Amino acid sequence: MVSTIVISAIIAIILIAVIWNIIQNKKQGKGSCGCGCSDCAMSDICHKNN
Repeated sequence: MVSTIVISAIIAIILIAVIWNIIQNKKQGKGSCGCGCSDCAMSDICHKNN
């Protein structure tokens, strides 16, 4: 029982860290895919303001 809670807490912390990183990258104008936007078909959607 305790091990389930500990493992769930670790997974929750990792998930929160990943979401936090995505939000921070989005605020800085970085894409989440990790590649350049020049050949990306979704660049118009990702960077509407640019």
